[in-house]
Amino acid sequence: MPSPIFVNLPNLHRRTRPVPVPEPPSLSSFSLPSPDTRKHLLLSHDSQIQQTHIYSAFSVRNPDMESSTVLYNQLKAAEPFFVMAGPNVIESEDHIMYMAKNIKSITSKLGLPLVFKSSFDKANRTSSKSFRGPGLAEGLKILERVKATYDIPVVTDVHETIQCEAVGRVADIIQIPAFLCRQTDLLVAAAKTGRIINIKKGQFCAPSVMANSAEKIRMAGNENVMVCERGTMFGYNDLIVDPRNLEWMREANCPVVADITHSLQQPAGRKLEGGGVASGGLRELIPCIARTAVAVGVDGIFMEVHNDPLKAPVDGPTQWPLRHLEELLEELIAIARVSKGKKQFQIDLTPFTS
Repeated sequence: MPSPIFVNLPNLHRRTRPVPVPEPPSLSSFSLPSPDTRKHLLLSHDSQIQQTHIYSAFSVRNPDMESSTVLYNQLKAAEPFFVMAGPNVIESEDHIMYMAKNIKSITSKLGLPLVFKSSFDKANRTSSKSFRGPGLAEGLKILERVKATYDIPVVTDVHETIQCEAVGRVADIIQIPAFLCRQTDLLVAAAKTGRIINIKKGQFCAPSVMANSAEKIRMAGNENVMVCERGTMFGYNDLIVDPRNLEWMREANCPVVADITHSLQQPAGRKLEGGGVASGGLRELIPCIARTAVAVGVDGIFMEVHNDPLKAPVDGPTQWPLRHLEELLEELIAIARVSKGKKQFQIDLTPFTS
C-alpha cells in the first residue's frame, strides 16, 4: 500500500493560531501548517479522497501520558469524590503557598484526593482595569513550587493554543474555560500535551454539547478527559444550576465535576462606583449547590477558596471562606455516603400488582 500523501488546502481563513507541536528530530525539515493551510487531504491508495482534520495531523507527544492516566484513574475511583480547590487567581507566591498548605491539610484529614487550582492569567475579566494575575512564566513557576513542596497535582486554565505546551509541562490537569469549551483548536492543542483535560460547560451550552467536546479530546489521542458543570445563563446577569445536567453530562462517558462556586456567579451584575460593572455572586448558596451535586453523585467538586474573600481581587463574591472549608466538606462527605447518586436507578415499568 502506497504511503499516504498530505496535501494542503489553501485559503481556509482560520482565525486562530496553529497548534504548537514540536517537530520530531527525524522530521527537522517539516514545517507546521500556516493558519491558512490547517486542513489536509489524505489521499488513500484507492484514490478516494478522505478529509482529515487537525486531530490526526500529529500524535500525542507527551511522554507523561502514562502518569496522567494513573492520576486520571485515581480520580475516577475516588470515594466519595475528589476535590479541585484553590484561589481563583495567583495573587502572590506567599499567598498561594499558604492556601495550598491549608487546603491540603484539610483534605488530607478528611481523606479526599486534592487537585490544587489557581490561574496564572484571567484573560476574560469583565473590565480591562481588573487584576489578571502574574502571567504565564511567573505563574507556572509558582505552581511548580506548589507541586514540589506539597506533593499535590495542580490544575490551571489555558486561553490560547500557544499556552498549552508550556502549561502541559507543569499542570497535571489543563482546564478549558467555559467560554472556550467549543474551540476545537484549543481543545486539540490541550489534548496533545497528554495531560488530563477538564472542560467546563459553557454557560450558553446544553449539557449534550459536552459529549462532543470530550470526543474532540479523544480524537486527538487523549482519553483522559472530564467535564464540569458551572451553571447556565438565566437572563443577563444571573446563572442557574439545573441538576439534570449532572446526569445528562454523563453521556460524555467520563468523570463529571460540579463547579459549586462559579455556578453562583452573577456576570456583570455588580455596578461599581464611578461607573462600570463587575461580576457579583451568591456565596451564601454555595452549600445548597454543593449538597445537590454530591447527592446526585458527581465524581468531583470544583470550588474556589480564599482566606479573605472580601479582599480577593477576582471573583471574591463566589469564593468560599477557607475557615469554613472543612465544615462544608465534612457535610458533603456525609451526604455522598448515604446517597446512591452514582448508581443508575433501574426503573421497572411492568404493571404493578399487589
